[in-house]
Amino acid sequence: MAGASFILAINLFIAALFALAFFLVGVSNRADKVAPFFSLAYVFGIFYIASEFILPLQDHPQLAYTAGFAFFHGAVTAVTLGVARRYRPKLPWTGILAIAAISIAANWFGYTLPHDTVERNLIYQAPYATLQAAAAWIIFASRRRQPIDIGLLALFALSALQFLSKPLAALVLGGSGDSTATYLATTYALYSQSLGAILQVATGLLMLMLLVRDMLVEITARSETDPLSSVYNRRGFEERTAPSLQHPATPTALVLADLDAFKSINDNYGHEIGDQVIIAFAALLRDSAPPKAIVGRMGGEEFAVFLPGANLTVARLLAETLRASFATLSVPGLPPLVRCTASFGVAERLDGESLSGLRRRADAALYTAKRDGRDRVVCASDPLADAMPAHPVAGTSLARSA
Repeated sequence: MAGASFILAINLFIAALFALAFFLVGVSNRADKVAPFFSLAYVFGIFYIASEFILPLQDHPQLAYTAGFAFFHGAVTAVTLGVARRYRPKLPWTGILAIAAISIAANWFGYTLPHDTVERNLIYQAPYATLQAAAAWIIFASRRRQPIDIGLLALFALSALQFLSKPLAALVLGGSGDSTATYLATTYALYSQSLGAILQVATGLLMLMLLVRDMLVEITARSETDPLSSVYNRRGFEERTAPSLQHPATPTALVLADLDAFKSINDNYGHEIGDQVIIAFAALLRDSAPPKAIVGRMGGEEFAVFLPGANLTVARLLAETLRASFATLSVPGLPPLVRCTASFGVAERLDGESLSGLRRRADAALYTAKRDGRDRVVCASDPLADAMPAHPVAGTSLARSA
């Protein structure tokens, strides 16, 4: 077996392995829209490698030659589409289909050129280089600069260059053979297939790493996000606020909010409507809070807004805005004239105070707001005076007429 044939056999095994790996990633995470493109790319790669073995056996190989080109072009196209799916909102279908149509037609007619010429090799390699360069550009234009993103960008740029260099490499290495039957016996074929194997493995491994990282990020986000309100749960809230507490000189404030007598909404209108109230209030918090604020649902109908860089005045102004906005907000499912209210407790962090201490004082202020009639904002004062009673006042009515 010629050296190039041996490398082709290895490539066939690698392509099958990566096709299966990306298929399993796609099956295990149905929300992943990238893995199917890469699985398809390696399936195309399998057909391309098979065509390389079959091509020397054909008496009239023009059709097999063009089919082999189309299979490899499909593989590179699927890779570019997978990258586009990962790094940009819209897939460049028009450009991709135009490149495919022009390239396949050019190689069909280019087959009539002498086999071992720069022109024919360039017609064959240029479309691959164009698609790999497009993948590199998509990553560059996304402005994502994590190490793995930079690695992929560099890999695709290198791949584009190696495709463009192959016509010159064929000249330097003694040519690509005077026919398709003698191609696999050339030094150029060994060089081309070996370099292809290296890039195939590198691309597959980096993309698998990227997809696995995305899966881990998604799993972490799900574990730290409240599924109903789409804000952080208690765990996520505490994880996100911890770094801000490392800077004692920076002013920090906390706003606690509690929906007034939320139980009456569930009792009078049902739990589905109660869920809509939770969703509407959480959306109001997200939309009204500053960009650096951290919004969380602490449990039930209690929410928190952590405000790094904000003092008590800023936090109180936000709380008053939220209170007034929610009192006039129309919630889907509630009667038109029925509105909901919320109470707020606000506290500014003291020097060296922990999150639990800050929350305790904001919680005491929130209790005071509940006790004094609800639908109001109360700021924490002297820490020693903010003793939290064991049992907050139980509300009896949340909804009121506008």
